[in-house]
Amino acid sequence: MKRLLAGAAGVILAVAVGGWLYLSNSPAGQIYVPSGTGITAKQICSLTFVSGLDPERARALYTDPLLGDARPLLRVRVDHEAETVKASALGMLFRQTAIHREGLGCTLVHEPGAFDAGLALPLSGEPDAMTLDTDWRDTQFDSAALDAALDLAFTDDGRNTLAALVLHDGRLIAERYAEGVTPETPLPGWSMTKSFAATLAGVLVQRGLLDVHAEGLAPDLAANGREAITVDHLLRMTAGLDGFETGDGFDPASQMLFTQADMAHYAANRNVIHAPGEHWDYQSGDTILAGSVLGRYLGDTVPERQAALRRWLFEPLGMHHSVVEADEAGTLKLSSYMYASARDWARLAQLYLDGGRSGGEQIIPPGWADYVTTPTPHSRRRYGAGFWLNNPGLPSDAFMMDGFQSQRVVIIPSESLVIVRLGATNGVYEDTTGFVNAVITARKPDMAPE
Repeated sequence: MKRLLAGAAGVILAVAVGGWLYLSNSPAGQIYVPSGTGITAKQICSLTFVSGLDPERARALYTDPLLGDARPLLRVRVDHEAETVKASALGMLFRQTAIHREGLGCTLVHEPGAFDAGLALPLSGEPDAMTLDTDWRDTQFDSAALDAALDLAFTDDGRNTLAALVLHDGRLIAERYAEGVTPETPLPGWSMTKSFAATLAGVLVQRGLLDVHAEGLAPDLAANGREAITVDHLLRMTAGLDGFETGDGFDPASQMLFTQADMAHYAANRNVIHAPGEHWDYQSGDTILAGSVLGRYLGDTVPERQAALRRWLFEPLGMHHSVVEADEAGTLKLSSYMYASARDWARLAQLYLDGGRSGGEQIIPPGWADYVTTPTPHSRRRYGAGFWLNNPGLPSDAFMMDGFQSQRVVIIPSESLVIVRLGATNGVYEDTTGFVNAVITARKPDMAPE
């Protein structure tokens, strides 16, 4: 009988796993176990406890569309008292837990005994002081045309736009939010966080702490031909390390983000396949390694690093509704996990139009915009250092923060514009250029730059 039961259990397990593997090849599916449980637990945790969204709404908008045919197999449990989210599939076969810590965001926890779940560093709670400048708007823009541009950003339900905002000459001239989202709601930036990483590098350069071209800064890379990799290589994704990024749950980037306790260690243990600087390949692992290096200049512990982030960057810019999350090892996840309000994303971008200054203080070097917008060799002039360049549908000097699910912050120096679009677009590409160009054409003809 025991043999019979054991055999039956084996058959059931084989069928379950086989069915899962079948689903993994379904055209409808995108991200699967164990990565599927990881992205679900982590994102629902952050969207619930950082962004303040209803968990069911967060799941419907951000994670369920990524799971395809596998969606019915996932179970999610949100514990509001403990501020944890558990996602499981096939019973206990695949299970991951994310824990929220106030002011620090959420972390997937694989070794609970070694993780300080009680650590907290609350945000200041200071109200957002930015106000709509209607006088400037009405002087410079056709307000009806500007409203129509916002309508365009919110027009199709499939876009799931949650926030849209426009700064002109540093002044707020337009913003709109979906129901339940406010000017103080931190929303995910995904890979826009890479632009933040490049900005943080600029902060450290300005303070005389970092040389982005120096070799041997990353202990994880100090062997096997990796010691020549610089922060510049990591920000530009020319480190030459093996890996590929498809976002299907099986690729190294998904494994790193959704299953690993120490992401930098995982990212560093890739084969060297190109000499540094000789090949460009979009790699979130490179930015994770950059985060590991930059974090060491901020402090030795998570609280020290977070405090330095706030003191050196967030507070001078007035970014009081922003969180950068870390992994279990304490590495800032600068490839993907910054949450900020639309206004705070705009403030970060405005820094580049203000010559790196804010409140009379030089935050990043005056020429840092030139650095991040210098095209990276072998990227077909599309990528700089953490920023995307040369979008054919935008003005030639525009550069952009760009994140998964169509997070966009577009910076246009010639127009003195910062344009933000945040949301959860799945399955289709949200072409933000229509919204951006509608804002540009809303400018009154006699006020347009020559």
